[in-house]
Amino acid sequence: MNSISISKIIFIATIFVGISISSCKTDLKKQTNSSVKIINDNGLFFKLSLAQWSLHKYVKDDNKSPFHFASQAKEMGFEGLEYVSQLYEHEIIKLGFDVVIDSLKRISEKESVQNVLIMVDDEGDLADPDENKRNQAVENHKKWVDAASKLGCHSIRVNTFGTNDPQIWKSTVVDGLRKLSEYAATKNINILCENHGWLSSNPVELMKAINEVNMENCGTLPDFGNWCVRRADTNEKWGDCAEVYPDKYEGTKMMMPSAMAVSAKSYNFDKDGNETTIDFLKMMQIVKDAGYTGFVGVEYEGDELNESKGIKATKDLLLSVAAQLK
Repeated sequence: MNSISISKIIFIATIFVGISISSCKTDLKKQTNSSVKIINDNGLFFKLSLAQWSLHKYVKDDNKSPFHFASQAKEMGFEGLEYVSQLYEHEIIKLGFDVVIDSLKRISEKESVQNVLIMVDDEGDLADPDENKRNQAVENHKKWVDAASKLGCHSIRVNTFGTNDPQIWKSTVVDGLRKLSEYAATKNINILCENHGWLSSNPVELMKAINEVNMENCGTLPDFGNWCVRRADTNEKWGDCAEVYPDKYEGTKMMMPSAMAVSAKSYNFDKDGNETTIDFLKMMQIVKDAGYTGFVGVEYEGDELNESKGIKATKDLLLSVAAQLK
C-alpha cells in the first residue's frame, strides 16, 4: 500500500464534532455512576454517539467506503463514533489491519473527534465449550483491544456465543471473558457484553456471568432491542426468533449497574415519531435513574426509512424524550 493510496483514504473520510472522554476505566465508572445532575456540553445528561451498524447497508449493499462513517456522523451532529469491525473486513484484507487502524487514528486526530468503542464480530466464540477454540477466540480479539487503545476508545463490545446451554455457558463464558479482560486491563480497555442473542439476551444469566468474572473492566452494553434468546433454528445465531426475553425494560434495568455504554436501538416509527416496539421514554428514564452519563449510541436497524432518515428519527426521539425525563 503506497502513501498516495493512504492519503486518498484519509482525504475521503472526515470526522464529526468530538467530545472528550477518558479511556480510563476508573474515570468511566465514576462518570457512569455519577449524579444525573451532571449536564454534558450538549445540555443533556448523556452524550450522543452513532453506531456504525446504522449505516451497514451503505457499506454492504451500496458498496460504499466505511471510511465515510466519520464525515456522515459529523454531518448528522453526533459527538462520538462506535465502529463495527466487520464493516472493515474488505479494507483490512486489501490494506492490512494496521493501515486501517492507523488511518482511522490519523483521521480522528485531524478532525479532533471522539472514538468511543469498537463492536467486534466474527473473531471466534468466547464461550465455546472447546477450550482450545475459546482460547483462540481470546487471542483473535486481542488485536481489537490494541486497536481500541490506539484509537482512544474506552471499550470493545464482544459477543458471547459458543453454546446456548446455560449449564455449560455459565463456566465457559466466564473463562473467555476473564482471560480477555485480563489482557484488556493491561491496555486500559473495557470488555463489554451486549444483549446480542442467545444467553447474552437473558439478563439474569448475563449478569451472573459478569458478576462471576468480577473485574472492573468487564461490563455491559445494554441494547434497547436484541432480546431474542433462541432462534427458530437453534443452531443459528441469527434468523427467525423463537423465544424473546419477556421484559426488555426490566432486562435493561438489570444491566445498567454495569453499563459503560448504551445502545438506543430502533426499528420503525409511527406518525408521531415514536418507536413502534420500544418505549424510549421508559428506557431512557431507566438509563437516567441508573446515574448513567456516558454515550448513548443511535443504532437504527429498520426497513421502512432509509438509513439517514432512520438515524435522524432515532436521534430526534432521544432528544424529545430527554426533555420529558423526570
